[in-house]
Amino acid sequence: LLIHLFLCMFSSSPECKGEDRVTQPPGDVIATEGETVTLGCTFEASVSTTAYLFWYKQDGIDSPKFMLKCFSDSSENAAQFKKDRFNATIKNKSVPLKIQKLQLSDSAVYYCESKYAVC
Repeated sequence: LLIHLFLCMFSSSPECKGEDRVTQPPGDVIATEGETVTLGCTFEASVSTTAYLFWYKQDGIDSPKFMLKCFSDSSENAAQFKKDRFNATIKNKSVPLKIQKLQLSDSAVYYCESKYAVC
């Protein structure tokens, strides 16, 4: 059984101007139940900022669901996205999402978002 994980991204920085953005590799990720996958996301900011990176999951036509937030050297997961399966940390302007023990229900569109606290 193959699982398709689709990647999208968006950037939000309401108080800042410039080239603040996130980038994800193009295309789909295809994996098998039980495997581990890592979805890439890199970010850059036009000024010195404190970055907060967010991951969201969207199933079908439902609104995106908040999965987790990363900042500095830690992260906070939403209740239904347990750290033993969904994990991300910021390292060198990258915040890859690691999904372990893949399940069919993980097939979805995943969004990476950046926000900056200080401009």
